[in-house]
Amino acid sequence: MKSSLLIKLVILSLLFMENCTSPTPLSGSVRAAEDDSFLTGLLSGDPFLDFIARQKNELGVQVVYTRIDRQKNGKARFTDHYFNVNTGTYFYPASTVKFPVAVLALQKLNELKITGLDKYSTMITGVAGEKQTEVCNDPSAADGRPTIAHYIKKILLVSDNDAFNRLYEFLGQEYINNSLQQLGYTDVQIIHRLSTSLPDAENRFTNPVTFMDTSGRIIYQQPAQKSKLVYAERNTRMGTGYMQGGKRVDEPFDFSQKNRLSLPALHAIVRSIMFPGSVPANQRFNLTKEDYDFLRRYMSMRPGESVSPVYSPKDYWDNYVKMIYYGAEKSAPDTTIRVFNKTGTAYGFLIDAAYVADFSNNIEFMVSAVIYCNSDGIFNDDQYDYEKIGYPFFKQLGRILYAYELKRQKKQQPDLSSFHYLYR
Repeated sequence: MKSSLLIKLVILSLLFMENCTSPTPLSGSVRAAEDDSFLTGLLSGDPFLDFIARQKNELGVQVVYTRIDRQKNGKARFTDHYFNVNTGTYFYPASTVKFPVAVLALQKLNELKITGLDKYSTMITGVAGEKQTEVCNDPSAADGRPTIAHYIKKILLVSDNDAFNRLYEFLGQEYINNSLQQLGYTDVQIIHRLSTSLPDAENRFTNPVTFMDTSGRIIYQQPAQKSKLVYAERNTRMGTGYMQGGKRVDEPFDFSQKNRLSLPALHAIVRSIMFPGSVPANQRFNLTKEDYDFLRRYMSMRPGESVSPVYSPKDYWDNYVKMIYYGAEKSAPDTTIRVFNKTGTAYGFLIDAAYVADFSNNIEFMVSAVIYCNSDGIFNDDQYDYEKIGYPFFKQLGRILYAYELKRQKKQQPDLSSFHYLYR
């Protein structure tokens, strides 16, 4: 039987089974979930995904898929499906930690309640130690001013590391982690900057920050902060070796003091931004409607649609950081589909958490997944299986879920107009 016919048969059988499923609330602290028949059947119906699924533990594969059904009043009803999900199984979250930090930066501005201070205020990052670096201007901004808004744009458009570090320094380690804990994300630890190797003491020590208006008047000054955060200790070691100083060290790589963000927590945070009404009031981020629209717009914008910053299509093609549905594909994107997401890529791990909308066919769904692409077990050797295993997995996973949603009958058609943004 040809694989395309097999896929169609599996989709038809899953459509028949959907009435047997029941809604299960997604929690950011899901410990482990049994593989359900829907996702197992979906993956087994595709030869490549079946190959991946049969190696789910070796490849560290986890998938959360959320089917969205609209009620008569337009409210969304969620049914969550899990494949190999276990928050006790560590994966390095890479750039996905940038998403909650971007959200928290907007929240902190709202909590400060300082007249004239907003995400467009000039943000000058100072130094209070030898290993800290300052920022007085941002050449990628049209007017050269570094701002929280511009940093968030760079995070969501191309996953800029320096932009994350500046927001990490504005928030401070304690604010980030205590805020997420209070919202119920109890298994999250965001405890270091990215793309720079600093000891724990330096990551606890964050820069002084000054905000000014466009005339240069100081609106708010925040002194350097020293975190006294006490977080759960871990003993997380992976692989068989790693490269250090050009030499191979034959012992497992230590992730015990690396960032941690489970897949259910990431999925829940993305859902809370796309559907804040689905989250209890005491677990929502403190954001305005403008904040939600700002985040969603840049989660879904393509690099070529941005006028500030401006990105070269050679380095940042339109499907850049859109692994769900596109993988590493550089062809023209489907103009009717928007992917609202945040990806992560590092140490052989690929992660994506996305809300996918097709405005022509009234399709919407959420999917988050992680896969480990390090078959030789050596870290920092740049020999990862992204092209062979990781990117094809995300592309095919998105495509087969989309094919299922395209055929699925809905009692109520969704109104997706609130997610339809102007990008130019």
